[in-house]
Amino acid sequence: FLIMKNKLIKIFLIAGEPSGDLHGAKLINEIKKAEPYASFIGHGGDQMKNAGMKIIKHINDLSIMGFFEVLKHLPKFLKIMGETIRIIERTKPDRIILIDYPGFNLRLAKNIYYLKIPITYFILPQAWAWKEKRVEVMKKVIDQSISIFSFEQRWYNSKGLYADYVGHPFAETDHLDESSKKFYTRHKLNISKPILVLLPGSRQQEIDRHWDIMLKATKYLLNKVKDLQVIVGKSKNIHLSPIPDNFKIEENSKKAIISGTAAIACSGTATLECAVENTPMVVCYKTSLISWYFIKKISKIKYSSIVNLIYNKEIVPELLQNNMNTLNIIKEVEPLLDLKSSKRKTMLNNFNEIRKSLGIPGVYERAASLILLKIKNQTKNDIK
Repeated sequence: FLIMKNKLIKIFLIAGEPSGDLHGAKLINEIKKAEPYASFIGHGGDQMKNAGMKIIKHINDLSIMGFFEVLKHLPKFLKIMGETIRIIERTKPDRIILIDYPGFNLRLAKNIYYLKIPITYFILPQAWAWKEKRVEVMKKVIDQSISIFSFEQRWYNSKGLYADYVGHPFAETDHLDESSKKFYTRHKLNISKPILVLLPGSRQQEIDRHWDIMLKATKYLLNKVKDLQVIVGKSKNIHLSPIPDNFKIEENSKKAIISGTAAIACSGTATLECAVENTPMVVCYKTSLISWYFIKKISKIKYSSIVNLIYNKEIVPELLQNNMNTLNIIKEVEPLLDLKSSKRKTMLNNFNEIRKSLGIPGVYERAASLILLKIKNQTKNDIK
């Protein structure tokens, strides 16, 4: 086992949202396979807690997105930042692992630079999309960068920041804890009838802007599409209201996505999951006017959805801001619920290319190996 300065290794991790919590938990499990006595502390969610990490701040207190929204909660975040720095100073971890969540994580990395604790960044900031200046900060304060997209690795390397590529987590072959038959029985779903999946978002502020519009569009589709069934992928940390009696609720969004004929998906990780699981979708997103203004001003990318960004072409429709309305959603989703429609078939063909681009299974194992190799080299240097 790796021993540093006569003690077992201690790692401080920070994830600020549900997707980061999942990545963090799987990374912890892989590190523990090689280093069963390593200890983990930091910010995360229930999955990281179940993997054995001592939680300081829960993702429910951290998951905020948008310029205006962050500004509103600035005093709270400044307090959390101060607390985090003090805990890191006190616990003196051997390595810090930052997972996505760049607004907080990069500021923290700058603020603790003087402590000279090596930092790994896993799930890198999308500096290729906006805030390219972040690369210069990363060059100074980040010891190790691990990318999950091959195009992203090439981009970072071209900017003078070396990044390792491990493949995308969605390349993993996850074994669900429930068979398809049990899933359909539990939700009283008919496998031979169409199923619409609603993925309104993993943050409450997204739900507050998306749910009513999705609800109106779905009610119309229920009247128009024969025998349509509806299932909602709902994060544990959000509140949905109202929920019609005939809507099924599933907290494991992957299970909901796999079951679906088509999906209405909030722009984010869920869109890539839909492509991986071969569920045609329309991508939606709405934010505050001030946040939208800044996004339009500083964004360098043509698309919102990672699926379109990977393909470098609009292969799934994007309904953003004012374009996210009931009529547009109905127009885009209806043909996707028809198994014979050419629009659906074209989208599914394009998804094949997306899956090929994600690499091969073993993503977390490769990331863990790279991190432990860094720690091992650290140990050698400390001994010298």
